[in-house]
Amino acid sequence: MSGTPAVDREIDGNLFVTVSGPPGCGATTLVEGISAALGCGYVSGGELFREIAAERDMSLSQLIAKTGESEEIDRALDRRLRTIAEKWGASSKPFVLESRLAGWIAGNRADVRIWLDAPDEVRADRTASREEMTSEMQVREVIEETRYKSYYGIDLSDRSIYDLAINTGRWDAETTLDIALAAIDGYDIEADEGAFDTPDFEI
Repeated sequence: MSGTPAVDREIDGNLFVTVSGPPGCGATTLVEGISAALGCGYVSGGELFREIAAERDMSLSQLIAKTGESEEIDRALDRRLRTIAEKWGASSKPFVLESRLAGWIAGNRADVRIWLDAPDEVRADRTASREEMTSEMQVREVIEETRYKSYYGIDLSDRSIYDLAINTGRWDAETTLDIALAAIDGYDIEADEGAFDTPDFEI
């Protein structure tokens, strides 16, 4: 996905929304669209990762390599995400949090949790021009899946916590946004009876 689709409607709701998925799934584009529709801010896990790299005067590739040597960097990122989730989960204001672990970290604080994915070849094509090489991103995916299981007991293949899962290889950015906004617009917190409980965990 590239670019941000035009949004011709506003969604009225003070909802905390999370968007998760692997690199190249279209999460950034979707988050920007939801943010515009809700008229709210958002935070991206990728941006936080880049902030940590800048703070340590490291390139993304160097920081990714460093995560394989120690738990400290991974946990530092997750702690930042947890702090943001706690803040916005208690604020009763609209907000969007994006990261591969956002749905798990936000847990029961989130109102709507969205998972995005696409076939490997589609995601590889979308990420070809990024600073990280596709091979590096694939290695990072495997590392993250392993660490989430070993650190927190989280199985990323478990999609049961998500309210909506979209294969973004099947629909363009605008249609994907329409699907997500329809789910958000139709969500009624007073009538909600279907949320899956997400256990809290230490970071």
